[in-house]
Amino acid sequence: METDHDKLLALLDARMRRGAQSESVSARIEHTPHVVRQSGSDKVWNGILWSDLESGTADAVIAEQIRHYAGLGQDFEWTLYAHDRPADLGGRLVAAGFTPEESETLLVASVADLVRRTSETDAPAGIELREVTDEAGVAQVVAVHEQAFGTDGTRLGRRISAQLQESPETFRVHLAVAHHDGREIPVSSARLELYPGTGFAGLWGGGTLAEWRGRGVYRALVSHRARIAAELGYEYLRVDASDQSRPILERLGFAALTTMTPYQYQYQYQAQAQARSRP
Repeated sequence: METDHDKLLALLDARMRRGAQSESVSARIEHTPHVVRQSGSDKVWNGILWSDLESGTADAVIAEQIRHYAGLGQDFEWTLYAHDRPADLGGRLVAAGFTPEESETLLVASVADLVRRTSETDAPAGIELREVTDEAGVAQVVAVHEQAFGTDGTRLGRRISAQLQESPETFRVHLAVAHHDGREIPVSSARLELYPGTGFAGLWGGGTLAEWRGRGVYRALVSHRARIAAELGYEYLRVDASDQSRPILERLGFAALTTMTPYQYQYQYQAQAQARSRP
């Protein structure tokens, strides 16, 4: 028997994956018989958004995608959802040279319900929420990302700059800035992506410096972005949540639909490995 969660997941698959929109004018969405992918320069996210594969042809389709992105000279991601076929697709990706990252949970909430639940949520005392509109703000977002997640934010910075310049009507970036000891300290950052015509908006980022966690900063950024989505007429918010953020989001009313695992293919690394293996 189909549940409301099943219907919502099918709706998201149809609108956000098979019907995906490019994130900026620098990116292009390409529909092939077996996958939907986004391609472009290193200013955009390159990867597989949706696939529908059969066991007998899956390996050939995977190889085709590797050739495609190799032709662009780009690393790329294959975002694998738990219900994607075939069931052993993750193992096939690893065999083809992909590296899996930590799995995330796809959470969805009704915008209207979320706004009601967080109607009295404001930024904590001493915290100011700011919208990022220039390169100085982007640099602060990158710095927060690198400190919060411990990963290099160079490519993220390029993507944010490109989206702010090319798609400001569908892309918002926010910083939480602490006023502390006479200083202004960026302590958290988060992004809101709007997908016109789908009913969905996406919450991304949400990284908070370790010493500022547990104070309501992340919750305030979620509430702030939900109100923006509501004002613009969006029906649902989606989040790809880590184990750290999932409990907070579920307390706010988000529901888990499925899990997803990013599989990364590093073009330069694989090219070097292949060169070393040649006699």
